Amino acid sequence: MNKNIALLLIAPFTLFADNLSELVEQSKNNKMIDATRQTLDATKAEYRSVRSGYLPSFTIGANYQSTNKETNSVPDNSTSTYGKVSFTLYDGGARWNTFDKYKHSIKSAQETLSDYKNRIALQVINYYYSYFSLVSQKEAKIKEIEQLKAQQLRLERFLEAGTTTADEVQLIISNVESANVVLHEIELEIQTILHNLEYTVGKPVSLTEGSTIEEYLTKEQTLRSDIQALEANMKALLSNAKAQRSGYLPTLTVSDTYTNYDLNYETTTYRGNTQDYSQNVVALNLTWDIFNFGQTSNAYESAYKSYLSLKSQYEYEKNKASVDLRLALKSYDIGKLKIESAKAGLHAAQSAYETIKSKYQNGIVDNVAYLEALSNKFDAHSALQTAKYDLEIKKANIIYYNGQTLEEFIK
Repeated sequence: MNKNIALLLIAPFTLFADNLSELVEQSKNNKMIDATRQTLDATKAEYRSVRSGYLPSFTIGANYQSTNKETNSVPDNSTSTYGKVSFTLYDGGARWNTFDKYKHSIKSAQETLSDYKNRIALQVINYYYSYFSLVSQKEAKIKEIEQLKAQQLRLERFLEAGTTTADEVQLIISNVESANVVLHEIELEIQTILHNLEYTVGKPVSLTEGSTIEEYLTKEQTLRSDIQALEANMKALLSNAKAQRSGYLPTLTVSDTYTNYDLNYETTTYRGNTQDYSQNVVALNLTWDIFNFGQTSNAYESAYKSYLSLKSQYEYEKNKASVDLRLALKSYDIGKLKIESAKAGLHAAQSAYETIKSKYQNGIVDNVAYLEALSNKFDAHSALQTAKYDLEIKKANIIYYNGQTLEEFIK
């Protein structure tokens, strides 16, 4: 009965614990991701507005006119209403280059959003495995403190019996205190990670262990989203430069204006000579800015220089991404070796501890040797767990630097 009650008390906390997949899903509500999403929506809305501006425009209007001296050609007052349709037939290619600029800008914003999601997912993965690495260190330190305290009690009894010295008791007390300080430091790091995760996912978290990262060791590199965003932004700047260069070419517009005139003469004689009338005017207009003191050339040069600047940055980041991936793969290989080394170290530390413990209890080795063996044993166990968690982070780094979506590789 008591066991069932205990399970009921534990169950609610277990149900609300988050695994890695859930944490990454929750991280999509991060405010920085939301800000990037809003930027994307704003760019799309601006593009729709610009496209609408290039469609045929229809304008209606009215005009009222009154004069203080009526003549045969100028009535006392008149009213006119009109409707006008206009459309730009040719603008030197500025229209299509502007459209291309916005298409590339939208692509850049989309890739930036994807990169933000992936970066935050990588950050969550680092927090997740760092948390459990610290938990393993905490558990090892607690076990070490428990054994140190047991030895402290044993030595205190020996001190009372006069078979040991006060120095040996003080030494082990000092080790207990030092271990407690380290334990508090580990606990602070654990709480810091939990707070950072809360900032990232937007709510308090409770972590459950067991999530792993699937290996992804393909040699075919895919460009990361942030590099693709740079590439799209670079193309947008080139399209903008081409749009500026269109100022060298003429602009051709066509318009059709229909106007209805209502003439109101006060003088009877004038009124009989004129009548209300309507007029339709079709106009084809060509403008060509043949000289503007270098305004067009300077605007084009400025826009093109911006393109060249970003192109250099793109080539640098693309090369750096390739180097980062190679380093991530190398780091992963080293991480696997660290696990094997940690396993061997743990086996050696356990064997050494059992041997020295037996000798210590039989008075063959002193207290210092025993404490060192004990510390080495727990440190070796913690080092193995840390190496395993660190390998998961290294797998995530390979996936990120290879331009893949981390969420798809979490098991």
